[in-house]
Amino acid sequence: MRGRAPLPADPSLCPPLPASALARFHAGCADLGLATMSGEVRDAILGHLRLLLAWTAAVNLTAIRDPDAAVTGHLLDSLVAAPLLRAAGVRRLLDLGSGGGYPGLPLALALPAERALLVDSIAKKASFLEVATRAAGAADRVAVLASRAETLAADPRHRERWQAVTVRAVAALPDLVELGFPLLAPAGLLVAWKRADLGDERRRALPAIAALGGGTLEIVPPPAGVDGLEDHVLVVIRKAGRTGAEWPRPPAERKRRPW
Repeated sequence: MRGRAPLPADPSLCPPLPASALARFHAGCADLGLATMSGEVRDAILGHLRLLLAWTAAVNLTAIRDPDAAVTGHLLDSLVAAPLLRAAGVRRLLDLGSGGGYPGLPLALALPAERALLVDSIAKKASFLEVATRAAGAADRVAVLASRAETLAADPRHRERWQAVTVRAVAALPDLVELGFPLLAPAGLLVAWKRADLGDERRRALPAIAALGGGTLEIVPPPAGVDGLEDHVLVVIRKAGRTGAEWPRPPAERKRRPW
C-alpha cells in the first residue's frame, strides 16, 4: 500500500486563494482598522490559511473548507482582537486551544508580538502549528506546545507570566476564567471569542473572576461593516490581582462542581 504523500510545508506549493477571498480579506482588514499592515504580514497570514486548507483534506483541522468563508470565519474573526490588544500594549500572548492556529498566529503576526505561545493538547494540531509558524517566518518569536492549560499553570515559566490569553471556541466562560487566569499576569487580559447571545455564561463567570483574582468583564462587538461577524463578540476580562495556587482545579473536580 502506498503511503500518503507528505503534507506541504510551503504555502507557495498550496492551491492559491481565489480573488474573491483575497478581496474579502483586504476589505475586512480595512474595516478592522488594519489597513497599514505590511504586505509581508498579510502574505504570512494568507499563507497560513493556504496551508490550513491544504492540510485539512488529510488532517481534519477545520470544518470551514470554503476559502471565502475561511477568510471571514478564521482570519477576520481572529484579527478583530488586534486593535484592542495593540491599544492595551500587549506584546506577549498565549493562545489556548489553538487548533489550526486561530486566533493566535494571525494576532502574533499582526501586533506584532515579541513572544507568543500556541497551545493545543492534540499532537497532530501542534504538528501543523509548528509547520505554519516556520512557514510564516515567525519561529523565532512564536512557539508551539502540545499541552493542557492545567499543566502550564503548574509551570513557573508560564504561571502568571502572560500579558494576554486568547481563546476561541473552547469552553464556557467560567471554565475559561479558571483555565486562563492562572496564566495571566495581574492586569493581563483574557480575551474569549463568543456569540452575542451569551445566555447565563456571563453571570456564571462573575464568581469565577472574583475567586481567581478579581477583575472586570467587558463585551466588545466587532466593528460595523465586517460581513459575517455580526453576531460575534469578544469577551474581554481584565485580571486585577494574583490567582491562588489551588487554581485551576483538576478536570474531574471542575466537572463535579461547576460554577
